[in-house]
Amino acid sequence: MADRVCLVHYHEIGLKGKNRSIFERQLITNLKRALKGRSAHVERLAGYVRVSFEDGGMPEDIPGMVAAVPGVARVSVAWRCARDPEEYNAAAIESLRACKGCESFKVHGRRSNTDYPIHSIDLNRQVGAALCEAFPDLRVQMHQPDVTVNVHVVQSDVYVYADAASQRGAGGLPVGTAGKVITLLSSGFDSPVATWMVGRRGAICVPVHFSGRPMTSDESEWLTQDIVRALEPAGIIGRLYVVPFGECQREISLKAPQALRVIMYRRLMFEVAQRVAELEGAKALVTGESLGQVASQTLENITATNDVATIPVFRPLIGTDKIEIIDRAQKIGTYDISAQTAPDCCTLFMPRRPETHANLRMVREAWETFDHEAMVEYLMKNIEYVDFNACASYRPPRELRARHRELAPAERSGEAENVAAKGEESANE
Repeated sequence: MADRVCLVHYHEIGLKGKNRSIFERQLITNLKRALKGRSAHVERLAGYVRVSFEDGGMPEDIPGMVAAVPGVARVSVAWRCARDPEEYNAAAIESLRACKGCESFKVHGRRSNTDYPIHSIDLNRQVGAALCEAFPDLRVQMHQPDVTVNVHVVQSDVYVYADAASQRGAGGLPVGTAGKVITLLSSGFDSPVATWMVGRRGAICVPVHFSGRPMTSDESEWLTQDIVRALEPAGIIGRLYVVPFGECQREISLKAPQALRVIMYRRLMFEVAQRVAELEGAKALVTGESLGQVASQTLENITATNDVATIPVFRPLIGTDKIEIIDRAQKIGTYDISAQTAPDCCTLFMPRRPETHANLRMVREAWETFDHEAMVEYLMKNIEYVDFNACASYRPPRELRARHRELAPAERSGEAENVAAKGEESANE
């Protein structure tokens, strides 16, 4: 019998004209990263990408792993056959047999290579006749059938699959084709979804998490790392920055007007994120703001925060509501993590009545009540990072390649365990 392969379909990449090969190569690179360690062969075909294995089989988890990669519009588990009618007719019969409970079908034949002598219409008739003979109880229905059996002649092979063997992919464009962005990532629902949405459009995402430490525990940092790992199948993140923000929040709460505290926090976050963007060579910031969702996300307050931005700020969720955001979080696998409560900078030193319609002049005056430039320098000096081997296109900046490595939360935890182990050894001695 013929081999089983994953046939990867893409949509937007096919519209890229002379640049199409660049996007195809990047998609292949990202698929190889996603399937690293699985001994998969990833190859470009005419209009498709093929994923196959030496033994001719297809592990059950592979289609889902492929579908999670941005740039993949659809994944079909297909039979790879020779240009032999007997072989691809048998594959079509097997494909239809696997579709339980159907009452009607049609055949969709297509040739990507015109050197095959059988025309698409004749291909439909030939395979349809074989299916009618094998399944006399099923009827042929050209419009809205229960099952469509696809027979595609691509280069030297014929690929056969039923539409039930296909699943929708992440869509969008391959990560690494749209530059780099800095995302403000919390452990809540919104910002992970916003990060995924921008990554799905081809951007390499570098998240910055503002922790309430030392005024709160570091629990939100661990949840944020779990979120990054949940997004790992998409391959959009290579590094997470952690900023211990609590001390600066405390100082702002003592000096700035109470009603404007949240806006001051946000402005300082933007300043730090922009400094990280300079180091990383990123061209934009990304936030999870949704218009009117909370006090800091009214039109006036967003304008007051944007006042310090010197690069574009993207807000992919600006027109969505919480139900839509939660629905997306469930689909990308971050919902259960974000549903856990953890103290972070968002709950620290919050005013009783935050300003919802800030006056820009008053915001600028409040901004000068504390030394924000010194705070930015302090936070950049104490910034930490954790590297993840998820994004095939991410390259770390030289400036931070070794400076703060020993301060990464995961490594600090490891150091603490080593200290404890040494203490036990001393006690035993």
